[in-house]
Amino acid sequence: MNAGGHEINVINLQTLEPEQTINTSPFTIPHGLVFRNDSLWYTAQGSKNVVVYDLKQNGPVKALGTGQDFTHLIYLTKNGKTFYTTNVESGTLSIYENKEIPPYMPPTGVLPAGAKPRNDWRQTLVDVGLGAEGFDVSRDEKELWTARPDGTIVIVDLEKKQFKHKIHTEVQGLPRLKITQDGKTVCIVSVKTGDLLFYNRKTLKLEKRMQVGQGAGIYIDSNNRMFISCTPNNYVSVIDLLTQKEIKRLPMERPDGITSVTTP
Repeated sequence: MNAGGHEINVINLQTLEPEQTINTSPFTIPHGLVFRNDSLWYTAQGSKNVVVYDLKQNGPVKALGTGQDFTHLIYLTKNGKTFYTTNVESGTLSIYENKEIPPYMPPTGVLPAGAKPRNDWRQTLVDVGLGAEGFDVSRDEKELWTARPDGTIVIVDLEKKQFKHKIHTEVQGLPRLKITQDGKTVCIVSVKTGDLLFYNRKTLKLEKRMQVGQGAGIYIDSNNRMFISCTPNNYVSVIDLLTQKEIKRLPMERPDGITSVTTP
């Protein structure tokens, strides 16, 4: 990903060999990715866009401009009708919805014969502050938490599409966060200080702070284990979320984005 600013590399996970290179031109610097129903949704940071790439047609079928700087990460809702992106250098969150739009009323004040509602994408911007990057959405898709490098956590009400709360952690360099599967705790890492923070999602209070390494990415599996890629430290820290203790470190060179897959 990001090779030359216009490529996404597809790797066969059984052979670990390159399978396809997707040329994203003219949409540059692809970053955030979501795969859904044979379509790849990705942010194109250099083009201020979110692009939908159809793998069957082997080409882009939709491009939705944010008009914002450094459109970085993306979350697509379960029904596929809404997505969220953090626009890091603009300090905004894009809420993009596919919804029914009433017919446009022309200057005459009279609708043309046969005018009908149509479905279209509409964007709402929420101010979350400069540098807001990593974010996660609650399982009911009603709340979003995002982290800033200045140590601030911003919470957004997704139903009202507006700012809800702000938390000052006093910990610098927060690039990523994750909401636990039970929805009760938010885990935030610092790539600057090496801290891992556990915040109670209901009370907004800090439950625990511990040193794990300079975290850059987070993944939580179905067994309540959290994997934190500590890029500068060359390992992945594994946390047992039931005990909130580190149980293992997996050595590897400069790990960053992290997830898992099930292979046959």
